[in-house]
Amino acid sequence: MSVATGLNLSYQNRRVRILPAMLAGATVTLLNMGVRQLGGLQGLELGSFDSLVRLQPDSGPDPRLLVVGISEADIQALGRFPISDGAIAQTLTKLQKYQPKVIGLDLYRDLPQAPGHEELLAGLKARNVVAIYKLSDSESEGVAAPPGIPPDRLGFNDFVLDPDGVVRRNLLSVSQPDKKIALSFSVQVALLYLKDRVQQKNSSVHPHQINWGKAEFVPLTSHSGGYANLDAKGYQILLKYRSGKDVARQVSITQVLKGEIEPSWVKDKIVLIGTTAPSTRDVFLTPYSPVKKQSPKMPGVLLHAQMLSQILSAVLDGRSLFWVWPEWAEILWNGAWAMVGGVLAWRIQHPVKAGLAGGAGLMGLLGISYGIFTGGGWVPLVSPTLGLVVTGVGVSAYRKLYDAFHDSLTGLPNRDLFVDCLGRAIANTRGRRSYLFAVLFLDLDRFKVINDSLGHLAGDELLMSVVQRLRAIIGSGNTVARVGGDDFAILVRNVDVGSAVDLAGRIHQALIVPFDLKGQEVFVTASIGIAVGGEPAATVREQPEHLLRDAHTAMYRAKALGTGRYQVFNASMHALAVERLQLETDLRVALKRQEFLLHYQPFVSLATGRIIGFEALVRWQHPLRGLISPVKFIPVAEETGAIVPLGEWVLEEACWQLRLWEGMFDFDQPLIMSVNLSGKQFAQPDLVDRIQMILETTGLSADSLKLEITESVVMDDVESAIAVLKHMKELNVKLGIDDFGTGYSSLSYLSRFPTDTLKVDKSFVGRMELESEGENVAIVRTIVALAHALGMDVIAEGVETAAQLARLRAIGCEYGQGYFFAKPLPSEAATALMASEPQW
Repeated sequence: MSVATGLNLSYQNRRVRILPAMLAGATVTLLNMGVRQLGGLQGLELGSFDSLVRLQPDSGPDPRLLVVGISEADIQALGRFPISDGAIAQTLTKLQKYQPKVIGLDLYRDLPQAPGHEELLAGLKARNVVAIYKLSDSESEGVAAPPGIPPDRLGFNDFVLDPDGVVRRNLLSVSQPDKKIALSFSVQVALLYLKDRVQQKNSSVHPHQINWGKAEFVPLTSHSGGYANLDAKGYQILLKYRSGKDVARQVSITQVLKGEIEPSWVKDKIVLIGTTAPSTRDVFLTPYSPVKKQSPKMPGVLLHAQMLSQILSAVLDGRSLFWVWPEWAEILWNGAWAMVGGVLAWRIQHPVKAGLAGGAGLMGLLGISYGIFTGGGWVPLVSPTLGLVVTGVGVSAYRKLYDAFHDSLTGLPNRDLFVDCLGRAIANTRGRRSYLFAVLFLDLDRFKVINDSLGHLAGDELLMSVVQRLRAIIGSGNTVARVGGDDFAILVRNVDVGSAVDLAGRIHQALIVPFDLKGQEVFVTASIGIAVGGEPAATVREQPEHLLRDAHTAMYRAKALGTGRYQVFNASMHALAVERLQLETDLRVALKRQEFLLHYQPFVSLATGRIIGFEALVRWQHPLRGLISPVKFIPVAEETGAIVPLGEWVLEEACWQLRLWEGMFDFDQPLIMSVNLSGKQFAQPDLVDRIQMILETTGLSADSLKLEITESVVMDDVESAIAVLKHMKELNVKLGIDDFGTGYSSLSYLSRFPTDTLKVDKSFVGRMELESEGENVAIVRTIVALAHALGMDVIAEGVETAAQLARLRAIGCEYGQGYFFAKPLPSEAATALMASEPQW
């Protein structure tokens, strides 16, 4: 598989895994819209509308408007409230002298307020005066228009209060029972002001929509913006406030009566007359009310000024009116932000980063909503915020749960989820006679080599490719899990042992095809352990962890037999595993308790028959199990790392023993003590320093110590081994290669090793007496000749018969070691053997 294909697989895997985030976003959106339709979010949405209104820049007073207010001071000066018709009539007369374009009387005058009623009626008949009345469904609740005013100069009070009492809407017109259209006070004033400039007309696209000059007055529907089940009686639009305070120049009625105003303030303007005293009932809550501490409400005349300014600015100046999206667009809007929250939560797992990303998402939502609002659009803000937050929190919680049971790289179930699936499989077998299942534990052979050579990214790509092949083989009804770095567990349902073995064979066949990693072909094999569950006699006591353990044990047995193999679990494997675990535990305790001792097997000069040295061999005297063979515990010590401190103890103890013998006997030539070094010891960076320290501590001469290294150890990393051997040789110790002939030494390397001795493996020596001049004799003869050519001496291991001894002498081997001379002996027996001065 190519790198591009691997990346594509990774992308597809992420895309599949991100699907829950998208589904969560869609679900939250549907729930969100349902709550919104029921009105659960309307109060919050209206509050967000008010906040956005307050954030808008103040446009300042509208120069086309003048407000004549009746303040508390005016009421006190005029001596009554409502003020008399005569005072209103005088005000109209004063204003008419300054030639206003329109005068809007924002005062109810259906009942006479003597004196001066007749004068007021005469003043109201002027062609530029518009009066107001209160519209109501009940005649008893309404306020009639002043008598004698033409219908085209009458408008109803167009305030619409939301459930919280705030004025956010403007009612332009309503249909009367007689099918006539009644226009609002603001519309009538605007029509009169604009009659010489531009007229209303209906939209050709939307017949019931008013198009007026540069503006399209789009009516609100029952679910416009943040509303839910809006009382959409009549033709309503959203009120776009010009200013929170100074919507128009204001003067008092007293100033008008006294002539204390500039004519230019009135000429060709719209003049609104109304009450501004806060003590009256003609004050209303607005979006600005929460921040206006002293005067939280706005007088009705100023609200009408806001509405008029909105109409004039839209018709004449092209200033945008509020628009809203259709319901389907709002659903997409809410859904998009819910998706954003879900995707961010899914992709970003670090809590701090996720919080920052969520905050950035919220700031983005607020910024976009503010920009739309500034441009004249009101889109829901609370519902997408809830969608983003709820989906983000929900997906984050789901992701944490998902990650707790899935592998982050492959998306496969992890060990915990696999054990859970395995537990359910066991439960399904109870009460069923013919239902078996199998657990396969798969470990990639030499996967570490790929990671070390090509890098971890290539290793990850390889794992993804292996997963793809495994999925293709086992089918959708079974389970693949990643339970370790390069370990996979497979649960195959409704199979027997034969089918499980067949599946293992098919997995091996699938992995034979090479993988293409970064342009390099890589061949992979796997060791597979198989454990079968569901046996009727075992289902009561079967545990999922035990079955996984059994498959793991069988895998290790397969790996011990070589790469690319499989093994079916049996009870003896578990017994061996338990024994091995106990051995590991006892081994660690034995190091602390110093339960080890040394036996010594002599080296004999084949020329003289005399002892020239000993090999120190470690033994374990277990307090309960007696003497344990090194064949059992040395491999365990190698794997656990216990071989390092154990080897160091062996080296020091052997040196002390040789020093003791040197004091007891007068040798013709120095006795040699040979000690084996394990691969783990040889890889220790401070090995040479430790050897030198032991020699100094024991006082043993370095040329009396021989260190033996197996052929396979030095060939694992030849150049590094040569460097270490040279450093060791600088101490003046002797060096030997053990088990020569069983490994894969290169003659070119062998000539570079600064070694003194080659040890012929006992497998060659043992078969020498079975043939006169056969293959094994030739091998030993060749090794001896090779060693002599390289300036080394030779020790033959495993000498057990006189015939073998004779052949070794005949081919010129210098030294021998084996049961023919002596078994490995405790120190006391070895001492006695030397005292007897034996000769062979």
